[in-house]
Amino acid sequence: MMLAARIAWRYLVSKKGHQAVNIISIVAVCGVVVTTAALVCVLSVFNGFRGIIMGRLAMLDPPIAITATHGKAMAHADSVINVVRAIDGVQAALPVVEDQALAVMADYQMPVRMRGVTDDYNRYNAMNELMVEGEFMLHDGVSSYMVPGVGPAIQLRATSELLHMVKLFVPRRQGSVNMANPMTAFRADSLFVAGVFQLQQNNYDARVIFVPIDVAKGLLDYTTEATQVEVFVTDSTATPAVMQRIVTALGPSYAVKDRLMQQDAAYRLVNVEKWMAFLLLAFILVIATFNVIGTLSLLIIEKRESIDVMRSLGADTRLITRIFIAEGWLITLVGTVLGVAIGLLLCYGQQRFGWITLSGDPANMIVHAYPVAVQWSDVLLTLGAVLVVGMLTSLVTAIIVRGNTRS
Repeated sequence: MMLAARIAWRYLVSKKGHQAVNIISIVAVCGVVVTTAALVCVLSVFNGFRGIIMGRLAMLDPPIAITATHGKAMAHADSVINVVRAIDGVQAALPVVEDQALAVMADYQMPVRMRGVTDDYNRYNAMNELMVEGEFMLHDGVSSYMVPGVGPAIQLRATSELLHMVKLFVPRRQGSVNMANPMTAFRADSLFVAGVFQLQQNNYDARVIFVPIDVAKGLLDYTTEATQVEVFVTDSTATPAVMQRIVTALGPSYAVKDRLMQQDAAYRLVNVEKWMAFLLLAFILVIATFNVIGTLSLLIIEKRESIDVMRSLGADTRLITRIFIAEGWLITLVGTVLGVAIGLLLCYGQQRFGWITLSGDPANMIVHAYPVAVQWSDVLLTLGAVLVVGMLTSLVTAIIVRGNTRS
């Protein structure tokens, strides 16, 4: 096999008898180089976008969230909180009451996602950093306040600078309804606006408003219920262990989710887009191998005299086949090594200098250049894809050589 590899390397680097064969050989290598580099870069860009999305969501999403496996709300949230707070590694456990509501201010109205939280909610996340107007405040000792996202704030023309109240309407869950007065079918409460937040993630900014948990419970006729318990840990690296302790303590009646599980839809969407791009580029890589196969076919024709000389010296069809299979592998491997190296250099340059920028208003963007995050698992996956393509090339090469070297 070493002899076949040495002869194949000589065939690869030596000057060919016909200039066209030289050019086609270079094109074959460049095809593998470009496709491999594109795989590394594109997968790294998707990793960068996923990191930004998850990083932004982590500013509000708790490390661990507990919900009921059956029904919208857990009936005895206080008991759950007491159990969770006693678990080693838990910093805090906060109840959250979330449901749909109708927000009305003057002549403007819109459906919103009401999230009732405790007054110290902003102590355990980055809510204070997300405020674009006013401050995060739910009570001041006299009045109750809400903190809407930029979507509701714009739609309702609600700002902290206006001393106007936003009225929330929620369908009544209990009691009878007077059909002569349809408004009795709703519970209502009014709150001032303390500030406006912006996470730059549509699922929060477009519809969410934060209100005091006692207001949310009153609108929904809740007493000890909560739709979710948010758990914050003392050490983020211990989150999986804390999750397992919580699952053991609470049993199957409650669903315990980490941040990725809470944003499963967004995470899955990014992953689907990433792997679709991978499959498309892998398909292009397969097409690029046709250049390799074409190069080998021309090389077999050009080296026919050399093949005859090797036959006269005792080389059999098996050795000759190995030479050209090794030639195909060398073209693929040289292209792969160069492609991975160029891809990694491009990723490093994009990280360091931000060569390729995003279009749009920089004031409204989280990042100004395409984010890049290289994961070695993606590099190994790229190498695996090239390995599979190399095997395909070897099989086709073996068939071509045997068909052209029969004595």
